[in-house]
Amino acid sequence: MIKRLYENSLIYVEVEPSSIAWLKIFVKKKTKEFSSCDKQTKIMVWNMLDLIEKHMLKFFKCDKINIASFGNYLPQVHFHIMTRFKNDDYFPEPMWGIKQRDGKLKLTNLEQFYKSIKEKLTNANL
Repeated sequence: MIKRLYENSLIYVEVEPSSIAWLKIFVKKKTKEFSSCDKQTKIMVWNMLDLIEKHMLKFFKCDKINIASFGNYLPQVHFHIMTRFKNDDYFPEPMWGIKQRDGKLKLTNLEQFYKSIKEKLTNANL
């Protein structure tokens, strides 16, 4: 089940179910490439990326943040923001890569994180 955390007139933010904290930012206007977005949408996306990344780093003290934008299967502008840990299932591979291990990471505070980031997104004056 995908959980929408935030929405405004330009973008929305969803949770990607995973063993790591993984959010996705989508632009609402059907747009295939980021360069085709209007300036206001670009600024909104970058501000959201910045806010989410900083909160993930502070909340989880993770080893790395991965940000990705492919859109090969879903040709709609969207960005993935993921916490990465040296002992997560795929590290150092991307989350779409070859699984390296099973069950080494147990984030018990994911729901607390999603609640706190939802509050930050809602209260951000972006």
